Amino acid sequence: MGPLISARARAVLDRLYAEDARQRAAGLPPSERTRNIDRESGRFLALVAAGTGAREVFEAGSSNGVSTIWLAGGAALNGGSVTGSEIIPGRAAAANANLAEAGLAGNARVLAGDAMALLREFGRAIDLLFIDAEKDEYSDLFAAGVGLVRPGGVILADNVVSHDCSAFQRMIRGRDDVESVTLPIERGIEWIVKLR
Repeated sequence: MGPLISARARAVLDRLYAEDARQRAAGLPPSERTRNIDRESGRFLALVAAGTGAREVFEAGSSNGVSTIWLAGGAALNGGSVTGSEIIPGRAAAANANLAEAGLAGNARVLAGDAMALLREFGRAIDLLFIDAEKDEYSDLFAAGVGLVRPGGVILADNVVSHDCSAFQRMIRGRDDVESVTLPIERGIEWIVKLR
C-alpha cells in the first residue's frame, strides 16, 4: 500500500475489508452492507488526493470510513483534510471511530446527514470532491458541489461501470465547464476536471 497509508491505518483497513467480506459471504443485501470501495480504488483515491495537492476534500457517501481513510492518507501529505458525509448516523459514528483508530481524526471527520444538504452548507472551496452514494443521486450531488470545486479541481464518481450511470455521464459530457474520462479501475471511476 505504500507510504501514503500508515501501518496503523492499514491495520484498520484490513479489519474493515475483512468485515466487508463477511457481510458479502453472508449474503446481506446491499442496503445492509457497508459497501466499501475496493483496495485498488482506495489506493487510487489516496494517490489522487496526494498528487493533486488537495487540501480540502469533500466525500459524498462515507459509509463506515474506508474511502475516507484512503482520502485522508493522501490529503494529509498536503496538510489537507477530508469532510465526509453519511446519511446513516450509526455509520457516521463508526466512520469517525475508525478514523480515530487509524490515527486520522485530525485529518478527517464524517458528518451525519444528507450529502446534498451538507454540500450546500459547506461554504469552502473544494479541491477534490468524491461522489460514492446512491447512483440516482449522482447528478444532484454533482450539481450541489460543482460550484464549490475550484477551477482545476477534480470530481471523482465511483461505480460508473458496475452500475448504470449513463444519465449522469451524459449530463457531465453535455457541459462546457468540465471535462471527464471514464477510468476502468475496478467498478469504474469517472474523473472530472472543472475547467473554470
